[in-house]
Amino acid sequence: MEEKVGFLDRFFHLTESGTSVKTELLAGITTFMTMAYILAVNPTILSATGMDKGAVLTATALAALIGTLCMAFFANYPFALAPGMGLNAFFAYTVVLQMGYTWEMALAAVFVEGVIFIILSLTNVREALFNAIPMTLKKAVSAGIGLFIALIGLLNAQIIVANPATKISLFSFKASAATGTFNTVGITVLLAMIGILFTAVLMVKKVRGNILWGILFTWILAVICEISGLYVPNPELHMYSVIPNLSAGAAAFMPASIMPIFGHFDFSRFFSLDFLVVMFAFLFVDIFDTLGTLIGVSSKANMLDANGKLPRIKGALMADAVATTVGAALGTSTTTTFVESATGVSEGGRTGLTAVFVAAFFALSLFLSPFFMAIPAFATAPALVIVGFLMLTSVAGIDFDDFSESIPAYITIIAMPFCYSISEGISFGIISYVFINLVTGKREKISLLMYCLAVIFVLKYILL
Repeated sequence: MEEKVGFLDRFFHLTESGTSVKTELLAGITTFMTMAYILAVNPTILSATGMDKGAVLTATALAALIGTLCMAFFANYPFALAPGMGLNAFFAYTVVLQMGYTWEMALAAVFVEGVIFIILSLTNVREALFNAIPMTLKKAVSAGIGLFIALIGLLNAQIIVANPATKISLFSFKASAATGTFNTVGITVLLAMIGILFTAVLMVKKVRGNILWGILFTWILAVICEISGLYVPNPELHMYSVIPNLSAGAAAFMPASIMPIFGHFDFSRFFSLDFLVVMFAFLFVDIFDTLGTLIGVSSKANMLDANGKLPRIKGALMADAVATTVGAALGTSTTTTFVESATGVSEGGRTGLTAVFVAAFFALSLFLSPFFMAIPAFATAPALVIVGFLMLTSVAGIDFDDFSESIPAYITIIAMPFCYSISEGISFGIISYVFINLVTGKREKISLLMYCLAVIFVLKYILL
């Protein structure tokens, strides 16, 4: 056993990174638990296009498994990959249902995007993009992602809901009681709130694994509520049972066949202008979502060097590119680095061993999907909200007395949750940074690549 631990230490540089096998395992479990919702959400979204739901579940787990292992071995970072939220919605609701593409054509666009990604990673273009972004904006990206994932958590738990009058508002327990939905929706909102407070108390007490315990505590409470009748599932309201469904016996543990979607590409519109636009849209969002996630999470983990650069970034970007290409072949939308990796980093994960453990759990999920799919979104919400707080602390590194730095940082931070997009936050941040410093005569602070990025972003909003 000691020899195995010694090998892992040498291979992943655990001691050098100030971590251990136990810490990496705990970080891997935590990251997986906060990402596990993608196993339920991605098949639901993509099946709206006509894709086989069971096959998409298998493809989702396999894409996450392969992509995360690539990250572990290409870059030795604790970042996990899976089909990205937002990109899957764009794939299903915009490209297929709105623009009229078949899902086979959409998969072809994602595949081509992945190949271009690999080429860009080999030519250092993506690494140059990462290094060109000023340190102030990198810290702002970290803080903005914090607000963004906290918002995701609040929305997933329905603590924050849509409101026709005010756009968004706090969930109303009074209205829930009046409409008779308290035992379906209201109780889960209450459980999520309790989970947030429980996790916060554990953090104050400095309990190891506090984020993971928060998820499990909330889920166990939900199971108790369902057994006692306090929580009544209602699929029409997208509120499902939190108790694993084992009614199919041994068959419940067998993964669905991937063949209905594996390698189903349609390149018939490859030379059309709209195919180019769709492919570029996938490429653009993936590039800057990935860069934003790498910047934010690595900044929070103190992985950036003195110049604000991320060592071994080429390997991290290549892992993302390969994962996208392989994921498309398997039959799923763009596979990308997950912002929920921040939860594992917050638990002390610092090396690729964390990613290996995450990948192992995705492999396990293929055979234990009834359990993993039973974890509801409201049970992972406390983790997202608390990690959002941890990432928000990056604002302490921003010089708010220098308005040429702090105002673009502020714009970056607020744009992510308000636009519900990491890439839009980066776009607004770069445009405002270049414009403000150019107009105020501080041109020496702006690199040539920052000028180019600002122009590209402006053209994007004009032309797309």
